[in-house]
Amino acid sequence: MGTPVTVIVGASHAGVQVAASLRDLDYPGEVVLIGDETHLPYHRPPLSKSLLHPHDAEGQVLRPASFYAQKRIGLRLSSGVDAIEPGERRVRLRDGETIGFDTLVLATGARARRIPIAGADRPNVLTLRALGDAVALSQRLAQARDVVVLGAGMIGLEFAAVAAAGGRNTTVIDTTERPLLRAVSVEMASYLKDLHEAHGVRFLFDNGIARIEGKGRAERVVTLDGQEIQADLVLIAAGVLPNVELAAEAGLAVDNGIVVDANLQTSAPGIYAVGDCAAFVAADGRRLRIESVQNATDQARCVAAAIVGRPEPYAKAPWFWSDQYTAKLQIAGLWTGYDRAIRRDTADGSGFALYLFAGDRLVCVEAINATADHVAARKILGEGIALTPMDVQTPGFDPKAHMRQRAA
Repeated sequence: MGTPVTVIVGASHAGVQVAASLRDLDYPGEVVLIGDETHLPYHRPPLSKSLLHPHDAEGQVLRPASFYAQKRIGLRLSSGVDAIEPGERRVRLRDGETIGFDTLVLATGARARRIPIAGADRPNVLTLRALGDAVALSQRLAQARDVVVLGAGMIGLEFAAVAAAGGRNTTVIDTTERPLLRAVSVEMASYLKDLHEAHGVRFLFDNGIARIEGKGRAERVVTLDGQEIQADLVLIAAGVLPNVELAAEAGLAVDNGIVVDANLQTSAPGIYAVGDCAAFVAADGRRLRIESVQNATDQARCVAAAIVGRPEPYAKAPWFWSDQYTAKLQIAGLWTGYDRAIRRDTADGSGFALYLFAGDRLVCVEAINATADHVAARKILGEGIALTPMDVQTPGFDPKAHMRQRAA
């Protein structure tokens, strides 16, 4: 037999981690990492958490160029994949070149959702997903006075925080009734809404943008209920769509993502999917698609282990973070299904954590400037350590001590 070849399509957090983990596990074959951007793979969270300037890009790379050479990873930048041919075990690049594989990993990520709004094609109406988007948005923001954000999700709120902290008149419009509807509890959403309003952000919920008006550029936004809002910069932050087209055209199963099994293998043997594009089955039986660096890198390690013959079902407790003003939001677990929230303030009063329970079962901990609670919660949830509402309400409760005691 010849030398095995693993091809990874997508050179962001998940794709780079698959390649790195394969080498860490002494994979003996060739590793080819294909990305369609011109830049070295880079950290994506700072794009919305603290907008990049062009000179910041070099410092945000995931790995230096020397890493790929030292680890014998064939990094192919500016090389979009046009098709997957599972029967022939090869991928076809947009320039017509084909690359054969024994194992294929799809780390194709997701793209910003575009909303069909009249006037959304104006040059100062932007989305935020890639480095080029962040640079353009940063440059536009420097000249802006009135900013409108469509979407009160994580990216929308992080950008609104940057804009408002910089003194811009900032309005956030969302079709739902509260911020971060799919990401946080009602209690945390209320806190974040108050935080943004204290910094001057105006929210319009249960609303949307009917059209964007202006001569050659956006000058105002007209909402669905007829309000006119001045805007010299508009960010469309209406969520993302998983990049499943390559998989679907190759005959792989897709359902709000590329469908994978417990080992993250798709419906085609020897083809895996990881990260934002992968729809996997969680421990509670729900099929999920999670957009986070933790999920991307942990799934990547899981796939690398499967490729070298050490498969282990993916069962990591998810965690997330967001920086908004001086508040660091950290989430461990998933809030859906909770029926009780217990607040625990930090000893110095600078932060708090919400312990979310479904009955007596802890499902999520949402923390603001309470990193100790967050770190303990990740271990408690990840290892299935018992924690009840009574435990949290006990005077002097210390999550780290509880974790150590129950784990012993």
